[in-house]
Amino acid sequence: MPGLIRAAGATPLTLAGTNLTLVVVVAVIAVVALVMGVVFRRQVLAADPGTAKMQEIGQAVEEGAHAYLARQFKTLSVFVVVVFFLLMALPADSAGIRFGRSGFFVLGAIFSAAVGYFGMSLAVKANVRVAAAANDSGRDVGMRIAFRTGGTVGMMTVGLGLLGAASVVLLYKGDAPKVLEGFGFGAALLAMFMRVGGGIFTKAADVGADLVGNRNRAQRLTDAGFSGDYQ
Repeated sequence: MPGLIRAAGATPLTLAGTNLTLVVVVAVIAVVALVMGVVFRRQVLAADPGTAKMQEIGQAVEEGAHAYLARQFKTLSVFVVVVFFLLMALPADSAGIRFGRSGFFVLGAIFSAAVGYFGMSLAVKANVRVAAAANDSGRDVGMRIAFRTGGTVGMMTVGLGLLGAASVVLLYKGDAPKVLEGFGFGAALLAMFMRVGGGIFTKAADVGADLVGNRNRAQRLTDAGFSGDYQ
């Protein structure tokens, strides 16, 4: 983008003409992506949630997922506050850039947390719907719901990312790269922690389920040893 390139000793960067139009187009695409995410989410939730037993299991999984997210966000919120003040302490060309860098760091973290929260919330709701659709209507219907679920999270990720970046460029123009550092850092940092934490959470759930399953199997074997009817 020629309007955003500054040579040594040149005048301050400006945003006008074609460059401004492109940034506005990016912002519009971001809004369209978010709208499509809402549409896909409604299509997923409109599907049959399955039998009462499936819904009971799904609700238990969702309860555990929300408990994990609440605990993780509580821990990460402290970390975000600390990094906010650390970024404020770093040098910048102006107070506006310093506040913008720190503020958009928090906004990036919030956007990333929102994608993680709504993504997991929808995923646990979609699990029973995919299973019910595959059982009642066949593989194609189940796959469609699964892809709609992934599409929702994908559209939210792209939409919020582009919306945040476009907002920074429109507000800070030539100084946007310095503020985008904070926005990108906040989004990537929360995403990394949620990815690692989510892996640990699911692995702990797998181990817990295996322990319960093995305990129940051992109990059945013990009972069968006395009754002689275990097959």
